[in-house]
Amino acid sequence: MGRMGKKYRAALAQIEPERLYTLVEAVPLIKRMAFAKFDETVEVTMVLGVDPRKADQMVRGTVVLPNGLGKTKRVVVIASGEKQAEARGVGADEVGGEEFVERIKGGWLDFDVLIATPDMMKSVGTLGKVLGPRGLMPNPKTGTVTFEVGKAVQEVKAGKVEFRVDKTGVVHVPVGRVSFSEEKLIENIRTLIDAVLRAKPSASKGRYVRAAYCGSTMGPAVPLAPTEYQG
Repeated sequence: MGRMGKKYRAALAQIEPERLYTLVEAVPLIKRMAFAKFDETVEVTMVLGVDPRKADQMVRGTVVLPNGLGKTKRVVVIASGEKQAEARGVGADEVGGEEFVERIKGGWLDFDVLIATPDMMKSVGTLGKVLGPRGLMPNPKTGTVTFEVGKAVQEVKAGKVEFRVDKTGVVHVPVGRVSFSEEKLIENIRTLIDAVLRAKPSASKGRYVRAAYCGSTMGPAVPLAPTEYQG
């Protein structure tokens, strides 16, 4: 690990050793500690007691944050017929069909979310090696493979985020910006935590959430009290 900068060390000094913080205590602290010249993203990290190598212990889902993310995602829809018009009508940034598959094969990746209708997945499925590593591959489990394209686009634009446990058993998700009010950040964080708790696999035994932290992009993470994540 590289040396910590002066500003980071000053921020870290504000976190009391061994103390666990409630969200009402943590969020104001995170806002005070933010030192970057840009509007930092606030992120939540949850360490789960699951074995992600086992299919029956995979934790994955989506949730619409009530106050959004402070950033409008660029949404592309691959559909056919009237579904293209439906997507355009609710604000999709770009809408197309087979020609978009060819554009992506050619290196076009200027979007944050790709939504596809089931009838287009035979073609979109060929993009797995391009989209998969970037987390852009449409998936029914995240609501990005659907005939309800209007609803899907609206949810993404409203602040829908995906969470998925990584190979180390950790979930890491953005929940807003430092510039958000304390109330909006707390509401977003609680909404995310509730969604992760609801996604607990039935095969998971013992303590489901082992630890949770919240912090800004450049700042140190604040450890959260178990009362905030033990359902």
